[in-house]
Amino acid sequence: MALDERILEELAEVLEKRKHADPETSYVASLYAKGMDGILKKIGEEATETVIAAKGENREQLIYETADLWFHTLVLLAHQGLGPENVLAELKRRFGLSGLEEKAARNQS
Repeated sequence: MALDERILEELAEVLEKRKHADPETSYVASLYAKGMDGILKKIGEEATETVIAAKGENREQLIYETADLWFHTLVLLAHQGLGPENVLAELKRRFGLSGLEEKAARNQS
């Protein structure tokens, strides 16, 4: 697997290590120190910035903000003891399903 194909795994490893870092010297550790509410607030900010970039039709800004959103979502997953592999497995499970069928199946559970 090429480096760019492993980037989510490598980032997840770094995020896991940052759980034990000093919040004074690590941005990620400072997010963990703020707890769930702090992490969720940051994801909300990044989601809003992503929407604004998309509405502004600025492709470079949209890519930048999406990267921020994905990054902070990975922090949330790590905080919950999850990783990108969990989300990728769910996407794989859904692959080939109609979105409408998948949603209907979810609503029946």
